[in-house]
Amino acid sequence: MPITMLFASDFIGARYVDYEKDHRVLAEAQLVLAERFGLDHVSAISGPGVESGDCGGQVVYPEDGPPALDEKVSLLRDKAALSSLQPPPPAAGTRMANRLQAIRDLVAATGGKLIVAGWVEGPCAAASEFRGLNRVMLDFYEDPQFVHDLVRFVVELEISFALAQVEAGADVIGIGDAAASLIGPRLYEQFVWPGEQRIVAAIHQAGAMCRLHICGNNAPLLPMVARLACEIVDVDSLVPMAEARRATGPEQVLCGNVDPVRVTHDGSPGTVREAFKQIHKAAGPRYVVAAGCEVPRGTPLANFQAMVDFAHNTAP
Repeated sequence: MPITMLFASDFIGARYVDYEKDHRVLAEAQLVLAERFGLDHVSAISGPGVESGDCGGQVVYPEDGPPALDEKVSLLRDKAALSSLQPPPPAAGTRMANRLQAIRDLVAATGGKLIVAGWVEGPCAAASEFRGLNRVMLDFYEDPQFVHDLVRFVVELEISFALAQVEAGADVIGIGDAAASLIGPRLYEQFVWPGEQRIVAAIHQAGAMCRLHICGNNAPLLPMVARLACEIVDVDSLVPMAEARRATGPEQVLCGNVDPVRVTHDGSPGTVREAFKQIHKAAGPRYVVAAGCEVPRGTPLANFQAMVDFAHNTAP
């Protein structure tokens, strides 16, 4: 279940800005890639700023690169703006509605033969997109009540967006909370974990599964992550897989962990296979094959094929 965005867009020769903004391009890229390589899932994940952009935040779109958020003009650079901020319903937001339609496209095209995955931002990632990453990191110390208020706001938005994706047909909702790895376990438990728990519980109540993705070294957070009861927990390459297994217990399904740059992009098919062999040994049978984070643009097709072949040819 690799995360593919730029890699998928390049595979069909599409501009990435079109992949981001046009559900037809995203769905085509995901479907072509899944068919060519025999993937087990297709995903409507795209770049940052989906939710915050639909709420009025400024998102910069390079012609052929991922969108960027400019902290100097972040939506909540003035904290007072939070009290009057009214998010649109997901179906009325430009990029949120586009993701919903991408899920419908993928569901219709796969007919239940592949897992269809949606995506939402986690509380820490969403808060940083609305407020600005550096500002929100200072807010944890300078204005903790504001952080609680901001997290409460984004959690309600993400639950609404997640449930709309489940209604559109998503089997799994990925929760991307990259910024959470930048804080320690005390702040995570106090500010972020309760919000993640609410999102996970809402998705489960709607009948879908959860895949939690926290980029970076989140090893200190993993014992609390395990308590979320997500069906899948991604492990980035900065965390030793054996340590992740000890922290989350024998029943947690773990995913990824292979270095997406040094191994997936820069390695050879042989080094890709060997890396997955070692990680699978450390993870045990409850493991899903993927890179530790997004498969980078320019990854050799032979390396990507080696990853898929390992999944298909390795007994659990």
